[in-house]
Amino acid sequence: MEYAEYKWVRQNREILLEQCSNLNEYEVSKEFDFGFQSIKKSLVHIAGCYHAWLGSFVLEKTKRPLFTNEEITTLDINDIKQYFLEADKYVEEILDRESNILDNRIHKKALWKQDDQFIEKTIRQLLFHSITHEYHHKGQIVTMLRMLGYTPNNTDVLRLSI
Repeated sequence: MEYAEYKWVRQNREILLEQCSNLNEYEVSKEFDFGFQSIKKSLVHIAGCYHAWLGSFVLEKTKRPLFTNEEITTLDINDIKQYFLEADKYVEEILDRESNILDNRIHKKALWKQDDQFIEKTIRQLLFHSITHEYHHKGQIVTMLRMLGYTPNNTDVLRLSI
């Protein structure tokens, strides 16, 4: 992956975050019976994946990458945007590495997980997982927006500028 491709990920996210910025607290926190239950929890979960796998596991920049459920309730959309901006810095640091380094295996425990199991993954796998994970949950958020009566903004990569 190059910066150009990740730029599309960010542009897509910004479209979705901008629409979510127009929701009131009830709408952003309304619980559904799928995914991470609410738009807010889903957005925090998406950003948390980047923080956990890239910021903590790969880069060792944080020992506490995830918010607790109690902390999530206090976050507003600007806090969530900031959490994503911090995640972007982790991605950029990884993309700054030489391509062959991305295939290096990391074998260690994940600090935020409750079990003591060792995990072995490549940096490239964890970067790709974080991005595909974002798109998976973005689809759930789009469904939540529809259930709230909104027409989701178009986040198709093909509509973005090159």
